[in-house]
Amino acid sequence: MTRLSRFYRRLATNGPENSAEQLLLALLMPLGRLFGVIMALRVLLYRCGVWPIYRPPVPVISVGNLTVGGTGKTPVVDYLASFCLQRGRRVAVVSRGYRSRGHGVRVVSAGNGALLDVRDCGDEPWLLAQRHPRLLVLVAKRRAAAVRHAVENLGAEVILLDDGFQHLAVARDCDVVLLDARRPFGNGRVLPAGLLRERPAALRRGQLFVLTRAEADTPLPSLPGPTLRCRHRLASDVVSLAEQRLPMKQLADQKGLAFAGIAEPESFFGALAETGLQFTATLPFSDHAAYDSRDLARLVAAAQDTDYLITTEKDAVKLQGAALPRPCYRVGLELEWLEPGRLEALVAPLIHGKEGGMSLSEELLRVLACPRCHGSLLKDDADKALICRTCRLAYPVEDDIPVLLVEEARPLVDKRVGGEPD
Repeated sequence: MTRLSRFYRRLATNGPENSAEQLLLALLMPLGRLFGVIMALRVLLYRCGVWPIYRPPVPVISVGNLTVGGTGKTPVVDYLASFCLQRGRRVAVVSRGYRSRGHGVRVVSAGNGALLDVRDCGDEPWLLAQRHPRLLVLVAKRRAAAVRHAVENLGAEVILLDDGFQHLAVARDCDVVLLDARRPFGNGRVLPAGLLRERPAALRRGQLFVLTRAEADTPLPSLPGPTLRCRHRLASDVVSLAEQRLPMKQLADQKGLAFAGIAEPESFFGALAETGLQFTATLPFSDHAAYDSRDLARLVAAAQDTDYLITTEKDAVKLQGAALPRPCYRVGLELEWLEPGRLEALVAPLIHGKEGGMSLSEELLRVLACPRCHGSLLKDDADKALICRTCRLAYPVEDDIPVLLVEEARPLVDKRVGGEPD
């Protein structure tokens, strides 16, 4: 991680520490306001049909965030992929393939494990393909083309759109939006004055919200939809680059070097320190570091006085075959939900396809809310709609999937709903 990127993240997260930084932030704020307007205009162009939107014939669940990096999307995508596979669905994860080489649609896995080199597809897609051999994984800058390929040529029945909240060229049935519980909106400002990709008002597009890195006492902010909480925990075992597994506690009496090329390496280093491991140094690299010859030279130089190296799973996949002077271990992240079972109950009705599907579950109806007033909804089976009495709006239910968008709702006609008088 470069010194400049560390400085920027601190400034955008914690605010200025001196007058020079206050001046810099003041200069960036007009640019942030301009960028926020541009992003809002972009959304409007998609909604008005000026820019085309591809509507796949299968359910699409987008997992994204409002800020740049560091909210823990990969473990959530991994969890959803595993859940869908366990339900017998043919699932495709579609990603941009950040910092990967290559052009067009690239099939990372056709349901039989990783087919590409990690540098041709990116660390996160490769890791998902390796972890779930039956999973379809595709990358493309134009993700609509990758989604179409997954459906038409690979038989995908469910699409998981990785980092898709701002990627509006693909229609989705559910937007899952992740927010870091420690600082959901950073400093509250839009890039480049803050870490927000869009203004907070954009959250109205979301249907389900997940507070990551939460604890039992983490308060739930006011968000326009059901809100879940989860936390990340380091796995109790580490695995070497040669695939040898051992308990992490066996490293406790040795001196290690921790390194990571992720959005927030300090969080990883802090989690390792909490396990009791001792380090001679920690070495941050830039997010999605390629580990080229220059990066490896830094790593080798820093490892001379250590007994072992330890890093994240995403970093380890790019180190296969690297000549390292000490044993190198990777440690995974485990996801723990503070409201067990709720995510599954909310997602299950969405993944049963658009040809028949499941009816809306009672659990889903209990947690869904009107995006305008956040009030409860009633199901109108006759009109295939969800009714908000307060706003007098009927939200359509298409193929058993609720479309909770104000612009898609129609004014409520006076009638009995669910056997109750208006």
